[in-house]
Amino acid sequence: MLTVTSVNVNGLRAAAKKGYVEWFAATAADVVCLQEVRAEPGQLPESLREPEGWFAAHAPAAAKGRAGVSLYTRREPDAVRTGFGSAEFDDSGRYLEADLPGVTVASLYLPSGEVGTERQDEKYRFMDEFLTYLVALRARAAAAGREVVVCGDWNIAHREADLKNWRANRKSSGFLTEEREWLSKVYDEAGYVDVVRALHPDQEGPYSWWSYRGRAFDNDTGWRIDLQVATPGLAGRAAKAVVERAATHGERWSDHAPVTVVYEQG
Repeated sequence: MLTVTSVNVNGLRAAAKKGYVEWFAATAADVVCLQEVRAEPGQLPESLREPEGWFAAHAPAAAKGRAGVSLYTRREPDAVRTGFGSAEFDDSGRYLEADLPGVTVASLYLPSGEVGTERQDEKYRFMDEFLTYLVALRARAAAAGREVVVCGDWNIAHREADLKNWRANRKSSGFLTEEREWLSKVYDEAGYVDVVRALHPDQEGPYSWWSYRGRAFDNDTGWRIDLQVATPGLAGRAAKAVVERAATHGERWSDHAPVTVVYEQG
């Protein structure tokens, strides 16, 4: 079995003060992918930077206090790579991948965007480059007899079932037609599979992000934007997928919840 967990920690040092440390100590995952770490490795205490019993890789952003992705694996990776060959984005702390036996696991933090601003233009530029990379990544993996899973905060809700208030968000970044069509290309043209949706085809959600505003969490008014997107062979081995939603609002250590998938061995 291979258990993979992905979570946007919304600042690792802040999350560590609110329950992340205890969660990490108890996880049964073999791989943990973090996004929005917002710290350089040297700013993290050793217990977060290099937890005992784990191999850690970090890709901080050049812009201090922003983005940042990390990967923790229980066995040493055969290789680790930062970025995806992008002159604009490789130092932005948004992509990190590691090779494990038979599978490449990646941590992705796709830009969030904001309609009518440069941030949305940046998001579209990232999406264009990243789709090209995903196609090449799948081809390389297939040639080597390997599988791929890209875990992370994709910042796009694909379908109406992926966010509670979809009608009110049709003109909001994260649910724009162009964004949703792009994610369809990831699945239909690049040939990847949304693992959680494949295991839960007919339900609303399960949501993985809830705004801190109002009573979004208590009312389960969320978005499903934290995804594990895998090549078909690996996706077909997914046995179980759960969102580790906190029991109460007060027990949350991030505005996102961990998304965990158990894959059976091939």
